[in-house]
Amino acid sequence: MKNTFVKTKNTKQFIALMEELQNLPANIPKMALVYGDFGLGKSQTIQWWAFRNNSIYVRATKGMTSKWLLAEIAEELDEDTYWNSQEIFANIERNLQSNPKTIIVDEVDYLIDKKIIETLRDIHDRTNCPMVLVGMKNLERKLSRYPHLMDRIYKKFKFEKYTAEDIKLIISELSEIEITADGLEYLSKQANQFRQIVKLLNKVEKLANINAIKKLDENTLMELLNERADIETLQASKQVLAG
Repeated sequence: MKNTFVKTKNTKQFIALMEELQNLPANIPKMALVYGDFGLGKSQTIQWWAFRNNSIYVRATKGMTSKWLLAEIAEELDEDTYWNSQEIFANIERNLQSNPKTIIVDEVDYLIDKKIIETLRDIHDRTNCPMVLVGMKNLERKLSRYPHLMDRIYKKFKFEKYTAEDIKLIISELSEIEITADGLEYLSKQANQFRQIVKLLNKVEKLANINAIKKLDENTLMELLNERADIETLQASKQVLAG
């Protein structure tokens, strides 16, 4: 399987959102919500974008405190993290005011119940840096208890379920084995989440390699996925019938 990043419809829309957010006038709040169900490539897309742009990427975790969050951001800025929370915040503010960066916080759902999310609002207000809060499908509802934060949200973007075209694109760009159009159509109906698609393709490629198959069509895929790892019998029977 190829190590390739695939630009699905969601990815292209996310890229457009980030470009828009970075080019907003100074007097407009630059916060955005990005949310959606698991398995739709949110984290992969965000990390791919963050790695290629002037940005800070932090992944929240269960039990994260305000100081822990500040320390993670400070580390991304090469700032010391052994000060108290107030001093770490001041260093972050100073750094971002002199060298603005987009801040992306993934798994932000973990920061809501203990009001740690307010720390991010404070950083945004003091630095005016673009900030993207990323979470699960109920993120907007969960954040509704923070009207001062929601008032700063410029735009919300939901990662939608993959279309059949998205799935076919993912498979065709990741596969190291040629797959025909009807083969792609068949596979697009077998999985609809990114990890499922990768597992499916990995299985297909392994079975194809075992059987020295260089090209996969719908019929061959149906046989392979029905656990007939050795399809020489099938091919031989076809030849008998043809004779």
